[in-house]
Amino acid sequence: MSAPTPPPRLVAHLDMDAFYASVELLRRPELRGQAVVVGGSRARAAEFAGDWPRLGNYVGRGVVTTATYEARARGVHSGMGLMKAAALAPQAILLPADFEEYRRLSRAFKAAVAELAPDIEDRGIDEIYIELTDLPRVRDHVGHDPLGGARALAQDIKNNVRRTTGLSCSVGLAPNKLLAKICSDLDKPDGLTVVMAGDVAARIWPLPVRRINGIGPKAGAKLDELGVHTIGELAACEPDWLVMHFGRNHGLWMHRAAHGLDDRPVVTYSEPVSMSRETTFDRDLHARHDRAALGTIFTTLCEQVAGDLQRKGYVGRTIGIKLRFDDFRIVTRDLTLPVPTAQAEAIRRAGGLCLKRVDLERRLRLLGVRVGGLSKVAAGTRPVSGASAPANRPAAPSDRAAAVHQTLPLFPDDDSSAT
Repeated sequence: MSAPTPPPRLVAHLDMDAFYASVELLRRPELRGQAVVVGGSRARAAEFAGDWPRLGNYVGRGVVTTATYEARARGVHSGMGLMKAAALAPQAILLPADFEEYRRLSRAFKAAVAELAPDIEDRGIDEIYIELTDLPRVRDHVGHDPLGGARALAQDIKNNVRRTTGLSCSVGLAPNKLLAKICSDLDKPDGLTVVMAGDVAARIWPLPVRRINGIGPKAGAKLDELGVHTIGELAACEPDWLVMHFGRNHGLWMHRAAHGLDDRPVVTYSEPVSMSRETTFDRDLHARHDRAALGTIFTTLCEQVAGDLQRKGYVGRTIGIKLRFDDFRIVTRDLTLPVPTAQAEAIRRAGGLCLKRVDLERRLRLLGVRVGGLSKVAAGTRPVSGASAPANRPAAPSDRAAAVHQTLPLFPDDDSSAT
């Protein structure tokens, strides 16, 4: 490996270690070192004491949200069906997901990073990119290490995250986002990995092609069929050959990526396009036989989306629903309102009108609510409700829920006509 030299640009990728599982272990430290899987419905959640539920006893169709590294060593990974995971690790402990707590600690770790490095690109609940190029200290030499200052800053960021949240993270430090993303995963958990341009051949080329963010399952499978398995083998491919098999844009991008080239900026701010909530049911539900249950779930989703909009200061005009039926067919419908809203009542009413335009004879596996066409609410102004508000006082959360149930059917009547 060549001696590192300071590049014109320095970018870090920070990835929380087994984030959801680590949050659960904060509350249940006695489970550290054990195979733990997070997934399934919170409806089954209880304050367990002593007799922890085992994955092998799970019956249902939930999916793994995350797993500790001990469970991952048994082949369990995120997105896997819980029943399949149970066959691999029947003695693993199963805990329900608590997304409110995950979101709280996500905000906390990002605030801890921003104290030291404010230029952050938010990539989700558990990962961020950090622009380090122009920060003080980052180009300081430490002894004979020209990257010593950058390493020290990255370690300070890791320490501040742990001090604030009690959680560990792994950081990749590189000349660009593509390499930073790859190397943050090389020494997990609690890793700090530096990869410069001169290190690509030794550290990056032996890795599978799927380690490049942007080469998905289909492209990875096609490369495998073509005899290209590692990033180094991909780097050795002629650009014209890649263009022939993958098209001009993707083929040329693959060639650059395999050589560790990436000029994308760290985007510190972008407006959200939409906000949504959805849930997969433990069992299939029918619009007629399970009308009350579906209505309650639907109302809750609308209230959650409204809460997200209000907390982040947005209103939206396009209200949409998403349904997945028992045959896995997905149907979406949407409706554009005359004025934008961030109120649960207006979202629920528009969503109900969307539901009237769907044939609900088949049982449902999933229900989702989406608000699009977002615009920022000016500071100091109240979001437009799109529905009449109480004359004398703002409604409390419990009052708002009651109002929704009083003024709207829990789920569209079977004989409702399309609107």
